[in-house]
Amino acid sequence: MQTTISESLQNDPRALEAAEILAKCVHCGFCLATCPTYNLLGDELDSPRGRIYQIKEVVEGVKPTSKTLTHLDRCLTCRNCETTCPSGVEYGHLVDNGRALVEEQVTRSFKERVLRRLVLLVLPYRSRITPLVKLGQLVRPVLPKKLSASVPMKQQAGDWPTANTDSARTMLVLDGCVQPSMAPATNASTARVLNTLGIKLKSVAAAGCCGAVKFHLNKQDAAKQQIRANIDAWWPEIEAGAEAIIVTASGCGLMVKDYASVLSDDEEYAAKAGKVSALAKDIVEILQVEDLSAIQEKVSKADIGKVAFHPPCTLQHGQKLPQVTEALLVKLGITLTPINDAHVCCGSAGTYSLFQPSLSKQLRDNKVNNIIAGQPDIIATANIGCQLHLMAGTGRQVLHWIELIDRAL
Repeated sequence: MQTTISESLQNDPRALEAAEILAKCVHCGFCLATCPTYNLLGDELDSPRGRIYQIKEVVEGVKPTSKTLTHLDRCLTCRNCETTCPSGVEYGHLVDNGRALVEEQVTRSFKERVLRRLVLLVLPYRSRITPLVKLGQLVRPVLPKKLSASVPMKQQAGDWPTANTDSARTMLVLDGCVQPSMAPATNASTARVLNTLGIKLKSVAAAGCCGAVKFHLNKQDAAKQQIRANIDAWWPEIEAGAEAIIVTASGCGLMVKDYASVLSDDEEYAAKAGKVSALAKDIVEILQVEDLSAIQEKVSKADIGKVAFHPPCTLQHGQKLPQVTEALLVKLGITLTPINDAHVCCGSAGTYSLFQPSLSKQLRDNKVNNIIAGQPDIIATANIGCQLHLMAGTGRQVLHWIELIDRAL
């Protein structure tokens, strides 16, 4: 698809990258079949192909409207279309650039501006979100059912392992912003599982939000500040020989793996960002190459029950790790129940459920129905956002799959 960049955007790196990505699109329409919003709404403008055309027009100088912004906002950025696309269109990067360009020219409603401001002030900061979560958990029993469902159940993390502290193998782990208060067992379980393999897992307190919340809400300069702060926090450990940076929330993992791209034009940080992105791994990427014979024996003997594993879009489409976690769980002896349309987004999509509640709920209801149809004993996933979203939709505890392995040890 040929794009003629408007004169006003000739030197804008976002427009230049967008034009490069647009050149790969052949307008085939394969993406429509797997786009959640197109399947719900049936509007071409709410499909990847339709949004691509709208972004193309903006890059070429057509003034966007509030309608343009609405259609781009409705995109989940699930990247299912990237998995489907035969031409390798990097739609995730394209829509980020397109949204940024449009938002500079279209003013949001007062209500939207206030909500976004509140989210940006609270969600990406561990010290701000944690007290609110604790308060919600305290009053959860007396809240209306609909409201209490959105408050995560209190979770016991258990002890961080102290054995093998002299191990020559060390890996880092990102705590992130919401996971420490909403699902503290995830990283603690990861530390215990890795400890059995002789790997010491270290959390670096100075590393905070991965930057995804601000980046995807078009506060990209502020997101880059968070990214640089994380790189600075990890760098001494990297220089000391840390093998990997494990990110147990797949949405955050996708963002960290994208640091190299985000800071590619930063002379001071580009090389470091590339190193960090190369070291960033989902926990499944670590376990799939380790000797798990001792773990396999214990898991296969444990009475875990039937598990429904929901693969987050950020894992299967974003990080390009489809069926990897499922294969590992089956290898360890865990029985998985089938999930129809497992490739389709659950509707969480970072902050999407806050800004597009109607569409998000429809997608969640569809996903929950498909999960429950398999009559699982346990529901598991690999991303904190999906975990909380599905928990609210089912009223059941939803776990990160690494906790199932930990339970068996």
